[in-house]
Amino acid sequence: MTAALIPATESEAADMVRDAGAAGRRLAIAGGGTRSGFAGGQQADAVLRSTGLSGIVTYDPAEMVMTARAGTPVAEVEAALANNNQMLAFEPIDHRALMGTDGEPTIGGVFATNASGPRRLSAGAARDSLLGIRFVNGKGEAIRAGGRVMKNVTGLDLVKLLAGSFGTLGFLTEVTFRVLPRPQAEETIIVSGLDDEAAAQVMALSMALPLDISGAAHLPESVRGRFLAGGLPEGPATVLRLEGLPASVPVRADKLVAALSRLAPLARLGTDDSRRLWREIRDVAPYADGTKRPLWRVSVAPAAGARLVADLRLEAGIDAFYDWQGGLVWMRMEADPEADLVRGMIRRHGGGHATLLRASDASRAVTPTFEPQPAAVAMLSERVRASLDPAGVFFSGQMGEA
Repeated sequence: MTAALIPATESEAADMVRDAGAAGRRLAIAGGGTRSGFAGGQQADAVLRSTGLSGIVTYDPAEMVMTARAGTPVAEVEAALANNNQMLAFEPIDHRALMGTDGEPTIGGVFATNASGPRRLSAGAARDSLLGIRFVNGKGEAIRAGGRVMKNVTGLDLVKLLAGSFGTLGFLTEVTFRVLPRPQAEETIIVSGLDDEAAAQVMALSMALPLDISGAAHLPESVRGRFLAGGLPEGPATVLRLEGLPASVPVRADKLVAALSRLAPLARLGTDDSRRLWREIRDVAPYADGTKRPLWRVSVAPAAGARLVADLRLEAGIDAFYDWQGGLVWMRMEADPEADLVRGMIRRHGGGHATLLRASDASRAVTPTFEPQPAAVAMLSERVRASLDPAGVFFSGQMGEA
């Protein structure tokens, strides 16, 4: 079993990193361990965990900005925000059911993995909410980057670089991020009976309307019954979410219904059922099945998702559903990951990224977790990594991107 190092302060974390560098040891970085097995770490000499660095440092509801230590549980952050009718704008996924893990998701882990849910369409990714960070680099130096306001910077933007780096560039100790008011009302319009291609067209049409749609997903018949305990109408479900003030949401929903009424049967979900549905979409509920059947998280152009899945179905046993207007495809393979097939097909459909989120240990040993980078990008990534971690203290495993 890999040893765990749990610093209680940033300076203690810096000492641990310096000691590891001096001893030629490699450290994997983790928060609550809810993504265990995803980005590697089993080959590291020790795991450096952020859970000892916990607590909200400052929170100003009026400014809608919070600073928290990296190991602070996401539940603690969300509870403090809910007390002030605010929320994390980017709707971070909870990986526990999907990955078969326990522990508590941490706010540092959310930003380190750029975990972004259905609202990314309207509110941006996790990194877009991140204002400032403190982290320890591979030399054991404590570094502060960014601040409490969004601003343009020149040169390397360390805040954006660390977001989504999966702990390969530094150990986050503190994050500062903006938050948004929590919508008081919510409604989801369900368009029933569309195939994948038609659903992509309807989602594109709907997103082009001036209605501030905050979620657009398509749930084919193969997964539709696994949402809302089978309570969605019969047939494939294309779902469109509207959020905001109680006086605004019904008016916008009526306009959306009017625009789509001639295309297919429609239904509506009120606030409670709508919120439950989008939590299940966020957490990939259909594939949280207690297995290690290979699961891909594929990001492509929204118009390409349905065609990609259709072509893959001709050559492999897969199941899939779509978020982000079709641009995010959750794809479960029936047997092997078939990485060459998946990634080759993505290239044929205009390019994108395929991340192997879940698989057996044997499959992980021979399959890169992340999309291989183009040579020029890989060279730049290595230069950045060499600058921040010249001794290679932080374990990169099968990481393919910074």
